[in-house]
Amino acid sequence: MTAGTRRCGRRCLCHPPPPPRQRPGPRLSPCSGRQDAVMQDPTPERAEESRAAAEGGGGGGASWLQKVFEEVRGSSQLSVAPAEPPAVTVVAVERYLAQAPPPPAAPPAPQYWYDVTLADGARRQRCHLAPRLNGLVQRARLRTGARLRLTRCSYRYDEKRLNRGFLCLEGLERAGGPGDTAAAAGTPPDGTRPLQPLRGENRHYLPLWNNEDPYGDVWMPDRPPAQVDVDVSKLTNLGHLEMTWRSRVRFHPLLVRILHKSRLRYYGKPGKAMDMPYQAYFEVADGSGMTSMVLWSSLCPEWYNSMKVGTVLLLEQYAIKDSYPFKTQPTPGDSQMKRFATIEISLNDRNPPTKISIIPEEMVKPEWGLPEVKYRFITRSELDDLPHNYSCDVIGLVTFVGRAERARKRDHCEDFWLYRWAHAIDGTSDQPFILELFATSQPDVFERIHPMTYLVCTQMRVVRDLTGNPSSTIYLTTSNESQIFITGWHKGQPYTKDPKVKNFIQWMKSQSEADQIKKTVIGGYYPFPRPPDNFSDYCKSNKVESVLKTISETGKEIEDLHYREHKRIAVQGIIGAIRYISSSNTAEEVLGVELVQKDTSQSLESSAVSKEDSVDRGKNTSLQNEEVKSFLGPHGSPGEQHQQQALLSKESSVKRKIRRLNRDAEQGGTSVIAVSSCPYFTRSARRKFRLDEYQHGDVVQDKNGQAVSASLQYCTDREGMSDIPETEETRRTCDSWQSDLWTQVKDKLMKYLHHSKIFPESIPRKFDYVYKDLLMQQYNLHAAVHQPKETTAEKSIDEFKSASGLGYYEVTVLGINHDVAIDVAFLPLFCPEDPHLFQLEEIQNDTLLSCMSCISAHQQKTTSNGRPCDMFSLSDEIVKAAKDLDGKHVVCILDICHLGDDKVEVFLTKIYKTEEPGVLDPV
Repeated sequence: MTAGTRRCGRRCLCHPPPPPRQRPGPRLSPCSGRQDAVMQDPTPERAEESRAAAEGGGGGGASWLQKVFEEVRGSSQLSVAPAEPPAVTVVAVERYLAQAPPPPAAPPAPQYWYDVTLADGARRQRCHLAPRLNGLVQRARLRTGARLRLTRCSYRYDEKRLNRGFLCLEGLERAGGPGDTAAAAGTPPDGTRPLQPLRGENRHYLPLWNNEDPYGDVWMPDRPPAQVDVDVSKLTNLGHLEMTWRSRVRFHPLLVRILHKSRLRYYGKPGKAMDMPYQAYFEVADGSGMTSMVLWSSLCPEWYNSMKVGTVLLLEQYAIKDSYPFKTQPTPGDSQMKRFATIEISLNDRNPPTKISIIPEEMVKPEWGLPEVKYRFITRSELDDLPHNYSCDVIGLVTFVGRAERARKRDHCEDFWLYRWAHAIDGTSDQPFILELFATSQPDVFERIHPMTYLVCTQMRVVRDLTGNPSSTIYLTTSNESQIFITGWHKGQPYTKDPKVKNFIQWMKSQSEADQIKKTVIGGYYPFPRPPDNFSDYCKSNKVESVLKTISETGKEIEDLHYREHKRIAVQGIIGAIRYISSSNTAEEVLGVELVQKDTSQSLESSAVSKEDSVDRGKNTSLQNEEVKSFLGPHGSPGEQHQQQALLSKESSVKRKIRRLNRDAEQGGTSVIAVSSCPYFTRSARRKFRLDEYQHGDVVQDKNGQAVSASLQYCTDREGMSDIPETEETRRTCDSWQSDLWTQVKDKLMKYLHHSKIFPESIPRKFDYVYKDLLMQQYNLHAAVHQPKETTAEKSIDEFKSASGLGYYEVTVLGINHDVAIDVAFLPLFCPEDPHLFQLEEIQNDTLLSCMSCISAHQQKTTSNGRPCDMFSLSDEIVKAAKDLDGKHVVCILDICHLGDDKVEVFLTKIYKTEEPGVLDPV
């Protein structure tokens, strides 16, 4: 996946649409009854309305937000810290381009600002979020539906406008309990939602998680076709324009059909004053040939949603310019069509203002000679023979769709591409299409891709391993001109006439829906594309020095992740220990042993806390900025509130398993794998020992103190490490391995990062059509504006059946200097109902992960009710492969992804041996 193909998208919230031709202006238009007008934009023209709004309040009783607004505006410091603030609900979080700071330049300024709409049950209030708190939005701690308390706010006047000001949020606390949907939904409506951001000169909001998708009321929905008379005698054609355009100032009307449509491009930057910095490319054609057409600036919100592939346009007062040489080119369905590559049609709102008319399809006459839209559909059976970068169209039944993830466009920027993976079958092969779907400026479609829908993707590009590895899997990725369609969007599309589309529909009629739905999966971690077999291939596009990260730098990379941002990084290390955690015991292991995951939170203010010793997790937590602690809430991370219950059940679970082990051993049914003489103890124990060493137990009595003491009831000092009860030690010998080197150095580490926790969002789930909307919401990004629940069903994501119930492995990677270490997870994925979903490919040159990916005979044993066994030992093959790496330097490829709040998953996906010919020497 190349950087040039990264694209992203968000939900288009343009319902109900504004009146036709309505444009955003520099000021909000009067709207009688608007309840937050006095708090948002008290301009002179709206003074009377503002007074009426202030006197009328929200119509639903006294508003606490109204009182705070009046108090802060009347304060001499224009700042207040409300006493005993009640909880309010976040109704909307909206993003827009920040203004460049005046010189001299201070520390790097944020690229974007955020406005937050709060509701208190009586009214809504739009507020500006202090830029130093942007990290709360960027890591999805501050999101719609959340409940919080406003601990400090200020009032800020706009010095460039008369009588304009806004409330600014300076301090926030997270309120306990779930989001108050009733408070948000029951608030009286605001009327027409404001079009302009509160701060700066911007006239529109951006989508919350990307820039390229339409967002907000300024983006008009489909425009109805115009009833116009086409005078053919006055028309020109593209071939004539190419020959004569330099000698003309005005051009005759042009009648064309849209053959291809690109995603939107946003080119706004801080410091550049542009009203609507948008651009979109189209490929249009008439009887003489095809050329590019560019839609600019404010015409994009007005026309982009109406201009579809197949639409016929009558263009007047347009401009002709030299074609931009570096833009992408779609592959036409008709290879014989002539392309006029030297010119492009420019549509703008000035110089000259273009006149655009959409001609209804039923009015299009054959004598106009407009070409039909043609496609390049392929079947799955044809894919394996196609070359790299081949352009094609596909149709299939979706059997898997992954969660929406983001990838940063450039280092140290705030712009992201948004994408997700999907599988689709068409009946011509046992293998599915594997599709990498970047957002295509169709947010309503992108967010509603789900299993069992018919998916059409156009202008896809074939991606195959150019190193010649025959075992690598071919997949398809979107291009700049791709369009995606799902069930509900197919009507009227030109591709419905294509023979291969008709063949697919006939095949689907012969299939059993009940049989197909059994094979469907949604969400979770998806380790694709797999890293190449050789590290040199992995490094081809980067220098080794820039590819490799130290383990300490990995901790910083994790801290800097934004919400749903995915990264793949490489670290050098030594495999120190492996522990298997069964699926039925995952909650116990994670919640009982991993008391506190490594904190990756961003302070509301710059934290002066040193994180040099990351083993001392309790110390770091206790020294957190108090505002951060209060915002994260009294329960801390989501798992902590269940720790006590998990710890209580842990002891009985261990005893039950040991009884089974002893019974199996007496019957000769279990072979216990020998490990190092020093038992493998829990991370809680390791943390406790380090705390005793550095702080003499001062930090143990924090909010997790009870859980710590409960889990360490048998471990009192360093000398007592070997005094772990026999039952616990016996259990560790059958599901864990550790190297001799790890035994020697694990107590002398300067830094130890714990990131092996598996979250419910990391597990692929079986798709349940009854809960379709709930599952789609779970695996999409958080919405910018609060959405009423579409279903009354209350169900947690971990209540859905896992598509891969085999548990996972915790792998400890020791730094090559023996001073730092990191715990990561390895998740073997296997779906018995559909073996092609997560293919168990032989991982060349990676014996350890190959063994961990495969399902041993012992692990395939099932109980009488058909469920997998919940207690497995490490196989002999895994232990042998681990011993072969004992003490050797390796390169580990890690997949990291931020799941919101403080949840970050870190998965091991590949191990390279440094002595192999394919691993370069970075020195």
